[in-house]
Amino acid sequence: MEEQNTTHKRRVRYKGKYPKNFKEKYKELDPNKYQDTVEKVISKGSTPAGMHISICVKEILDFFQIKPGQTGLDATLGYGGHTKEMLKSLNGKGHMYALDVDPVELPKTKERLNKLGYDENILTIEELNFKDIDVLSELSGKFDFVLADLGVSSMQIDDPERGFSYKTEGPLDLRMNPLKGISAANRLKRIKIDELEGMLIENADEPYAREIAEAIVLEIRKGKPLELTSDLRKIIEDTLDFLPKATKEKDIKKSCQRTFQALRIDVNQEFDALYEFLEKLPNILKPGGKVAILSFHSGEDRLVKKSFKNYLKEGVYQDVAKDIIRPSAEECHTNSRARSTKMRWAVKA
Repeated sequence: MEEQNTTHKRRVRYKGKYPKNFKEKYKELDPNKYQDTVEKVISKGSTPAGMHISICVKEILDFFQIKPGQTGLDATLGYGGHTKEMLKSLNGKGHMYALDVDPVELPKTKERLNKLGYDENILTIEELNFKDIDVLSELSGKFDFVLADLGVSSMQIDDPERGFSYKTEGPLDLRMNPLKGISAANRLKRIKIDELEGMLIENADEPYAREIAEAIVLEIRKGKPLELTSDLRKIIEDTLDFLPKATKEKDIKKSCQRTFQALRIDVNQEFDALYEFLEKLPNILKPGGKVAILSFHSGEDRLVKKSFKNYLKEGVYQDVAKDIIRPSAEECHTNSRARSTKMRWAVKA
């Protein structure tokens, strides 16, 4: 019997100081082993691949004034940065609950937090959409403080396989939970021009919504389904080629961002989930309980502002933020993804 020769496959070498390919960024993806590399990336104002830098941590903690023994909820766990800081404030007394719908990232975050010593005695993590906070509250009781960060986590954006970014090629998916619902590619296959135009306007305030919607639907009708992120990006680039040369590149980039955002919101039914969360929120807070919400575009912020204002008038909340709270200039410098953040808070009557 002849021997089978097996060739050992070496890992792709780390090319240069700042490789662009996601899989080549193995140093950033292993922060415990390559801490120096991670720190250098962060110092340049970038987020290391596979990581997420939590936003407005100081502002959130200053508002919550967490005391040992309290019960808190991070309704959007993500990478777990906010949860970790809130757990520190509890100082081993009380309990934190955390929710997330992403079956890919949730186990990784749970493992990271467990390794830091936060086990089931002080931390309960559930794979649950934040719109179902009433289901959790039936088991946990009411909360002293609740946080919801409505942004997409950096590790989701950076991974090409998730299809969240127009900057890297990957499947046009955009689902927070890739095991449920339909992908953005399938969503577009049967969409009508007017429906897509409305989606782009409502979910992202896209100024060229009509032009982009017509181009996408026409391409699909020709029998050319958009399967990749690069397919969608190219249509937008070609459609907006008429823009003034001086601002074309910048404007096309913004339209790509807005189009992907609009599709992501639609595919994950984010506005519906946020509306349901805001409606149920007062019922899961203790008297004097506090909630802070981080939003990242005008549509989300409008919903949060309206809900807080209406419940304040009804006497459900005793106080709400009069103005939005922004990250500091220093934070925006070290984390460019913080720049669009808007924080609002409310206190239960």
